[in-house]
Parts: sequence; structure tokens; C-alpha cells
Amino acid sequence: MSKIVKETQDILKNIITDAVSKAIQCGDLPDGEVPQFIIEVPANKANGDFSSNVAMAGARSFKKAPRMIAEIIVNNIDLAGTFFEKVEIAGPGFLNFFLSQVYYSEILKDLFACGEDYGKSDYGNGKRVLVEFVSANPTGPMHIGNARGGAIGDCLASVLDWAGYEVNREFYVNDAGNQIEKFATSLEVRYLQHFKDNVEMPEDAYHGADITEHAENFIKEFGDKYVECESSERRKALVDFALPKNIDGLERDLKRYRITYDNWFRESSLHNDGSVEKVINAFKEKGVTYEQDGALWFKASQFGNDKDIVLIRANGLPTYIVPDIAYHYNKLVTRGYDTAIDVLGADHHGYVARMKAALTALGVDADRLDIVIMQMVRLVRDGETIKLSKRSGKAITLNTLIDEVPLDAARFFFNLREPNSHFDFDLELAAKESSENPVYYVQYAHARICSILKKVQEQGTELRTPTDDELMLLNTDEERDLIRHLSNLTGEIITAAKTYDPAKITHYIVELATLFHKFYNAQRVMVDDEGLMQARLYLCKAVKDTIKNILTMLKITTPEVM
Repeated sequence: MSKIVKETQDILKNIITDAVSKAIQCGDLPDGEVPQFIIEVPANKANGDFSSNVAMAGARSFKKAPRMIAEIIVNNIDLAGTFFEKVEIAGPGFLNFFLSQVYYSEILKDLFACGEDYGKSDYGNGKRVLVEFVSANPTGPMHIGNARGGAIGDCLASVLDWAGYEVNREFYVNDAGNQIEKFATSLEVRYLQHFKDNVEMPEDAYHGADITEHAENFIKEFGDKYVECESSERRKALVDFALPKNIDGLERDLKRYRITYDNWFRESSLHNDGSVEKVINAFKEKGVTYEQDGALWFKASQFGNDKDIVLIRANGLPTYIVPDIAYHYNKLVTRGYDTAIDVLGADHHGYVARMKAALTALGVDADRLDIVIMQMVRLVRDGETIKLSKRSGKAITLNTLIDEVPLDAARFFFNLREPNSHFDFDLELAAKESSENPVYYVQYAHARICSILKKVQEQGTELRTPTDDELMLLNTDEERDLIRHLSNLTGEIITAAKTYDPAKITHYIVELATLFHKFYNAQRVMVDDEGLMQARLYLCKAVKDTIKNILTMLKITTPEVM
């Protein structure tokens, strides 16, 4: 909602409250508290612009039929000096309020006054939010799930920023633990296989071509220098050579995907600065650990988890969960973020309860950690599921995806469904230049308006701000529907921020494009009445600017010619 929408809703609440109070004072209604009531936007516009259940809400306390209460309220309502022109009673006693044409004119004026900031609000009150997303294993390339997580996480961060939060984006680099040990083993085997026979690759190691490529590049630089040395020295040298290249590759590929992080946080830093050890000691000091079979356990079942959790294995090494706990403690306590949001895959459902149990035991409000669970993506071509890249014959990665489909489409498509829903990504549709493709459809609306404005100027018409009287001419159903939808942008962004669902914004902008095309097909812009023409051009420009605001927020281009 725009500023005017919010103010109008507040005014309407006061109008209703004042009418009820007046009815009580004059004896039309018995003494009692003004009931709690809601104001909402009816799904059917025939039921007005706003509707209230105040009459039903007051039935018990006023001991009258809702319809009778509604009639009494209406008799005591004063709409003078407001944006409302009338109120009607519907059904069992709903009050339906209808806005005047002045309201629609003011919405457009408010939109242009806000400019590039139209849609932004201070809803978040500047609270600090850290959004961690993708955090792909640095031992290999990013897969299609990371592509969805990247689009969702980056657009969610933008939505939160527009909703008035102070937002940071973070990538958690798993550069320690079992995955790195497996990475070291895989590199070591490929290195030794170059010089020796009968060196077998373990079945659970990484068998990808990228491992062989790293080993061969290492050999070009160091030759057989590490063949006869200690395994620990050889493994360290290989990881120190390959891992930075993988991390650089992740950063490069994500930048290509228009994602730039404020921070790349390394898991190894938690081991190096003692954070992991501090967390273990904190659990012990809280009295929430015990020893069993040589391992140290956390009494997670006492804090909402389904079972207890091993913190330190019998071999003395911490489990993967310990640095993760230390990482979240660092986010919420050490760095003091108000909220930490993790965008995680569908296989992390159990992880949520474990992490919240750990934070609670450490005295941290677990509600400050929010997890967005993201379901799987299925790639579809010709109605068939595909798992391999046509070009390479390998599993489709982030890079191979954006080699195949436009970047705008990738970012937009992954935000067409709420995160916690399965998604079929239609590769053919994403590349199609037609109205069937939702991102093309939206971009075409923008380009179409640019073309209209350019044509008008070429014909010698100077664009200007319409007068108040001229704006009052925008009174057709198509024009009102379009302005009403424009007025809802700020509210949609706030709702998307509340629900952690950027798909609400893609749905909003597709609907905006639909309403524009409907308006354009029903009403001529270039009419003989110069005042009406200027008003309609003003409306067109409002739509164009709003599309640009939203697509810019989502880091999607806004072509002026298509």
C-alpha cells in the first residue's frame, strides 16, 4: 500500500469508531466497548474498496442483529472531508465503503512524488537482518538447487531492504570438516594416480572431472614434489591450491547471476578463533551435556528436539553441528543481528529443530532465527524431466543453466512459486519471447509504454503533469483497477517481507502488466481531449516507473525496446 492507502485505512478505522461511539452516546446503541473489528479489501470490487465486519463483531455486546447494528452505524457515519463517497450495507451486515475519484488521483500524485522509492516503507524500523543463502559446498560447482536458492535469497534480501530493514547478505563457506577431508582425499588420489599405478579412488570420494582438473593443474605447477612426502603435507598443499580457486569460482559465478555478498564467512575462522571450543564449554557450563560411550552429548531433547545430539565424537573431534551452532551464535550474539534468516534445502527440516534447541540452551531467543525451507527444482523440456546438460552431458549447474536461458528469466522464474513448493522450471518457456513467458510479458509492458511515450513526443506532444481536474477523468473501470493495483505495491512488499516470500512480488508485477494491457486494449491513449490524453499518459508512465522499480529491486533488466 502507498502512504495514502495506509492513511486512508487509518482514517476509515477512526470513521467507524467515531460512528459507533456517537451511536452509543445518543442512545442508538447500548453502552459498551467499541468492538474489535477488521477492515479488508473485498475480493469482489462490487463490494466496495474496503469492507468492515464491525456490525457482526458488535452483535454480542450490543445484543442486536448485525444488520440492525449496521444500519445504526451508517446513520451515524460522517464521510465529509474524506476520500470516501458512500457506504453500503451488504449481506448480514457488512459495511462496504466506496472511494471517491479524488482518492485515485492522489494515489498517482503520491507515486510520482516518491519516484524511485515508490514501494519502500519503514515497516522494518531499521532492524538488522542477515540473510544467508546458497552457501554451496566449495568442493564442487553449484547445482540447480543453488540456482533457486540464489534467486530466492537475493530477492528476499531486496524485499526486506525495501520494507525498511537493514539487510546484509552472507555466504557461509564450509572450508573445514568432513567435506574438506573428502576433498583432500579426492585430490590426493588423482594426484598420485598421475605418477603411480594401483591407487584406488574411494567410492564415497568426489569423482568429478573438476577434481582431476585441479590435480593436473597442481602437477603443472609443482610436478612430483609432493609424491614422496607425508600424506598430511601433500593433502594440505592440494587443498590450499584448489580450494581458493573453487571459492573464487563460486564468487565469480554468483556475480554473473547478479548476486553480490556483503560477507563471505569462513567456517575455518570459527575453529581458528576458538568459537567452536567456546560453544562446547558454554554447553558444559549450562549443565546441558553428558558423556556416553566416550562421546559428549547435548540434552537437545529437553529443548524441543526429538533426540539428544552428539557434540564431540569418541575420537575427540566435534560433529558438524558444533561449528554451525557457533556460526549462528556469532550471527545473533557476537555480531548482534536482530534476525538471522537461512535459506536451506528441503533436506534440512530436522536441522531447524536442532539449531533452535541449541540456541535456546545457550540462552538465545530461538525465534530470532528463521529458516526458509526451499523445495526441489525439476528441469523440464518438451514436458520431460531432464537431469543432464545437452552440451556437456553432465548434471546441470548454475552456469550451464544461465548459458541456456536468459538471466532475467532464471531470476524471475525461480521466484514464481513460494520457496516451500516444488517447482518445474520449463527451459523452453524461459527462453521464449512471447506473452506465455511471464518475465517477457512484464518486460514487454514496460517496453510498450516506452514506445507510446516516445511516439507521443515524436508527434510533438509535450508530456506534462495533468491538473487535478484532468486526473479526475481517469474514471473507467480499467483505469481505476490499474490505479488500485498500483496503490497496493508497498503493502505487497511488506507482506512478502513478513512471509519471506518474494513470489508475491512476481505475482504482483505480472498482474500489473495484465491490468495495463487490459487498460490499453480498452481505452485509447491518444485521444482528441488533450487533458484526458495527458492524464492517460501520466497513468502509463506511473505503470512504467512501477515496473522498473520492481524489476530493479529483483535485479532484472527493463528494456525500452523489444
